[in-house]
Amino acid sequence: MKKFFSIFLSIMILAVFSLGCSLDGDQKQIVSETKPKKLVVWDEIGKTAGIEPALNRFEQQYGIKVEVKEVDITKMLELLYQEGLAGNAADVITMPHTQLGQAVTRGLVMPIKVDKALVSQFNESAINALTYKGVLFGLPRSIETPIFIYNKKLMAQAPITFDELYTFSKEFTKYGYYGFLAPWDNYYFAHGIISGFGGYVFGEKEGIPSPKDLGLNNQGAVQGLEYIQKWYAEGLFPKEIIGESGTQTMDGLFTAGKVAAVMNDPRAIQTYKNATIDIGIAPMPSLPNGKPVKTFLNVKGWFVTPYSKNQGWATKLIEWLTNPENAKIHFEKTGEIPPLKQLISDPMIVNNEEAKAILLQSQNADPIPNLPEMAEVWNPMTKALQLTVTNRLEPQKALDEAVNAIIQRIQANQGK
Repeated sequence: MKKFFSIFLSIMILAVFSLGCSLDGDQKQIVSETKPKKLVVWDEIGKTAGIEPALNRFEQQYGIKVEVKEVDITKMLELLYQEGLAGNAADVITMPHTQLGQAVTRGLVMPIKVDKALVSQFNESAINALTYKGVLFGLPRSIETPIFIYNKKLMAQAPITFDELYTFSKEFTKYGYYGFLAPWDNYYFAHGIISGFGGYVFGEKEGIPSPKDLGLNNQGAVQGLEYIQKWYAEGLFPKEIIGESGTQTMDGLFTAGKVAAVMNDPRAIQTYKNATIDIGIAPMPSLPNGKPVKTFLNVKGWFVTPYSKNQGWATKLIEWLTNPENAKIHFEKTGEIPPLKQLISDPMIVNNEEAKAILLQSQNADPIPNLPEMAEVWNPMTKALQLTVTNRLEPQKALDEAVNAIIQRIQANQGK
């Protein structure tokens, strides 16, 4: 059965590449396959209002009905597999890019072939997130990345550099008040500092990420962790924000007006607003080495499934959903930010402090690696961070141990 499915998938991949090569680059291209009566889209629960206007116009333009089903995005792939076997799967689905490696390995999404000019409209980092082993599998729907959030009553404006922020924090931090806090004992947030100093998760070989090349204990990674350690060692971060409840504690201090600024996910913004904090939002300041903080980037994308009998039209549909006009409508209705380069100067973004900050920060962000091996990185790196910021291990030793643990976990769990 597995052999049969493998052969089937190979045929489907060749078919979609052949179809893609026949497509013209114009947005109004004619798809060279029989026009279907209907396409089925699986969207995230609570987000369909963002795509309904685009789908209505698609139906009017091409005479193809589009049926939408809301699905729990965390269960999207499992449901696709189950419904695929039953012949009831979608033509197009949405999912986070971090699930792409698993989806490709299981044969649940197809490569897409689209015009290079269309691809170039998106932030490169977002396109990289939807590329697996050198092959593009989807188009970006929205992005999210950690940003700088500050209390305007305590900080007049966002600093441009971390040197400025450090000086501010040294003067401000006393009597239970803090100038700046970040959950840097959590690798998701600490990555931006480590990567900004030159560390990396997986290196690349001929443009393809290689789990055999780990850059998490190189000189840059050590320098990044030393910089993180400095903030804890000098009492600028309280010990209470270390551990599983650290981010929650940090949020409590910020909403209580005890912290001038934090590094956090955009999802925290509404919590801060609900606490009636007058917040400002900006990209992260630059590091002491002059480099940007290379935060982790999360990308949601649109993908074509191998169960679709109309993959050319399904590809056309995801191009339609992500074009600038429809992406702007999606943003207006859902607040999710599309990674389109041209929107950085659009009044819709310019006049939205949150969206502008996220879009600017995303230009310097690293997509979370979409390889299955990434699952083996989180725990060892978080352990290394916590051992360092609590002064139980020096940065080099902690990172060496983390890398050894990652290698062992990859060999044991990923068959590498």
